[in-house]
Amino acid sequence: MNQRDNEILRVAIQKSGRLSEKSQELLKECGISVNHGSNKLKASASNFPLEVLYLRDDDIPQYVADNVADIGILGENVVIEKAKEVKVIEPLGFAKCRLSLAVKREENYPGIEFFQSKKIATSYPHILKSFLDKKGISAEIEEISGSVEIAPGIGLADGICDIVSTGSTLLTNGLKETDVVMKSQAVMIGAMELGVGKQALLDKLLFRIRSVRNAQKNKYILLNAPNDKIQDIISLLPGMKSPTILPLANEGWSSVHSVIKEDEFWEVIDKLKDLGAQGILIVPIEKMIV
Repeated sequence: MNQRDNEILRVAIQKSGRLSEKSQELLKECGISVNHGSNKLKASASNFPLEVLYLRDDDIPQYVADNVADIGILGENVVIEKAKEVKVIEPLGFAKCRLSLAVKREENYPGIEFFQSKKIATSYPHILKSFLDKKGISAEIEEISGSVEIAPGIGLADGICDIVSTGSTLLTNGLKETDVVMKSQAVMIGAMELGVGKQALLDKLLFRIRSVRNAQKNKYILLNAPNDKIQDIISLLPGMKSPTILPLANEGWSSVHSVIKEDEFWEVIDKLKDLGAQGILIVPIEKMIV
């Protein structure tokens, strides 16, 4: 047995919260079974050479930079804020949010110049300073690690810069969103250098992740179409290469099978019906290899 046979890919994920749940769900959808057991800090997969480390999201970039973990899954905003020696390997498409400025709802907000010489509370001082510098705004940045949204209400700051998903937390605390500093999503980061064996394992994992994500973005579509309209219909449904056409028992009709992006389907559904398409079925795809 050579050294590569003993390789284990170590992935760091957030130890709790929605991002943690989504990360674990992604591994499960990739067919990787992780045995959590009673140890909440580390777990091993039973059917893939992978070990999961459960960490605070703020610590993940450092663990990856120090090669304690080979890869990590966390928010892009944290990666940029921490600015460690890691590389972004893959955007993952979930945990989408934005880092935004917000002020009290009753404030008359004329624009970004409102923050000139004001105090802003945030957990992301480096990202915020870079944004303000580009806008030519000089403000005092108050770094706090939690409950940022209460800062204006208790007189700690004139505004905040914090993560926004639905905006409900801002509303609850009497705040309104004013400017989007950056948009973020979950990303996979990796060490700057991986050995040959670990890189091979990472490539296998990425193949599975991309197959799962392709499936999530696409749907399998089946419909019945009059033969004289098939060319017009398939021009709307190009599929991965070209649609499959199968004759039906009823003369003059065929069954058309294809793959389409879900958001594109809603744009063409009326056109398909106008062309005589009937019995339209949309079926989820579990995995999609392209």
